[in-house]
Amino acid sequence: MKKELLYRVFSHLPELLTDRLTLRKLTVADDADMYEYASRSDVTKYLTWYPHPDKAYTREYLHYLAGRYAGGMFYDWAIVYEPDSKMVGTCGFTSFNCAADSAEVGYVLNPEYWGKGIAGEALGRVMEFGFEELRLHRIEAKFIQGNERSLHVMQRAGMTFEGYLRDGMLIKGGYVTVGIASILAPEWRNRQAQDEKRLELD
Repeated sequence: MKKELLYRVFSHLPELLTDRLTLRKLTVADDADMYEYASRSDVTKYLTWYPHPDKAYTREYLHYLAGRYAGGMFYDWAIVYEPDSKMVGTCGFTSFNCAADSAEVGYVLNPEYWGKGIAGEALGRVMEFGFEELRLHRIEAKFIQGNERSLHVMQRAGMTFEGYLRDGMLIKGGYVTVGIASILAPEWRNRQAQDEKRLELD
């Protein structure tokens, strides 16, 4: 995969759809919805960043992202839950290894919407985009030990847990053990074929 492809795709972020979700570019108008979850310590407990201190901080961050989008250097989609017409989190790619045709994905969701399968639905659509449009060979995701809820999202999306990296990251002044899960393109395509066969039988 070439870096030129990433710029071409992500400088004009495409909108992605699922049955219940619209995945689109984040905008400054999302400040209230983002602050609602980004200000919560239970959301950021297992993330690399601290809670947003106020809505002004959230607005400034979203302004910053507008420039990152324009430069094709930000790879996250806003998750809009269509039944409520509300932006409830983000999902996208956190990094790419172009030489290996691989990428890392990540997501965050408003706790008021946990338990509805939204994170998995968004993750599945982003992985589909990665394998079909970006022609990736491997997609991986990481989680901080203790956040097994996130691992379950990954596994339901078809990822295989690979193990832990002991004290693998230095976050917020301390070392944390990081789990990693992944899915390969042949595995994803086999899973898609099985899903299609089940639909035909139904």
